[in-house]
Amino acid sequence: MATDLDHIYAESLTNLSLAGNTAELEAWYRETLSRKGRVYLLTRQMGQLEREARPAFGKRLNEIKQDLQEAYDGRLAEIKTAEMQAELNVDAIDVTLPGRPQLRGGLHIITQTLRDIYRIFGDMGFQIYRSPDVETDEYNFELLNFPPYHPAREMQDSFYTTQPDVILRTQTSPGQIRAMREYYPEPIRIIVPGMCYRNEQVTSRSEIQFTQVEGLAVGHNITFADLKGTLTEFARRLFGEARQTRFRASYFPFTEPSAEMDVSCFLCEGEGCQVCKYTGWLEILGSGMVHPNVLRNGGYNPQKYFGFAFGMGPERIAMLKYGIDDIRQFWANDMRFLQQF
Repeated sequence: MATDLDHIYAESLTNLSLAGNTAELEAWYRETLSRKGRVYLLTRQMGQLEREARPAFGKRLNEIKQDLQEAYDGRLAEIKTAEMQAELNVDAIDVTLPGRPQLRGGLHIITQTLRDIYRIFGDMGFQIYRSPDVETDEYNFELLNFPPYHPAREMQDSFYTTQPDVILRTQTSPGQIRAMREYYPEPIRIIVPGMCYRNEQVTSRSEIQFTQVEGLAVGHNITFADLKGTLTEFARRLFGEARQTRFRASYFPFTEPSAEMDVSCFLCEGEGCQVCKYTGWLEILGSGMVHPNVLRNGGYNPQKYFGFAFGMGPERIAMLKYGIDDIRQFWANDMRFLQQF
């Protein structure tokens, strides 16, 4: 029986060396070292041996089990290493190849337009001034020469909060008062960008929320000619030297005299379309000389200081610049629209 044991040991080692992959190695283990394997089954034959021969046979059987287990572990490590190397050779990674770039989002078209406006007025010496989106009725209306029950308040249907006289600003103009009270008595040259909110009917030309850029200049020798020259130069830099502009007399409670500036329509080139209301012109901003009452509310003496102010809508400017005929597209979050810019 000892001879059979040595024969099985030698044969098992030979078969182990012939196993070429993990599947063959698992089959070898089942046939040799498992509870139904050849080596384990030999333990059942120990009862056939004489009592004196059993200890020696048992010792030799345990040695063979240990040797075969160690041989199996070593062969398993070799085969796994070889299989891993084979997979790497097949699916080789060339680390010298350029990586796949990650897709990155772009700037919203209104953000792009705002940055163009910042750049142009920055070149003219204007600084950016920030004011809050939530304002009091006093800052949004009264200090801007909108007394209670003034009919011009009906032009801006406001969103009121649960707090008395606290509203979402309908314009960026309250920034004028805040800036004047902060900078007095220094001269001022600022633009005030931000989001505004009005409870209006949503159409192709109007939205309940929109961006606005307010402008303010205050000093000792500022005239309407400075206002017109500043805004004309702005339009030329933004739309090109060939783009036509015009000023029309208008009315705003916080400026006197007041004017609106139009730019010739990009979509129809002056022929008339839905966006320009078939006039050939598109209004891009309102402007005027700062009303003496507003200067006084800001802390400046209107007998010594003068100023001009203007407010523009970047949405309308973007519509002009890129030929967009519906203002609702800007905030609809339609990727097909946004990815064009």
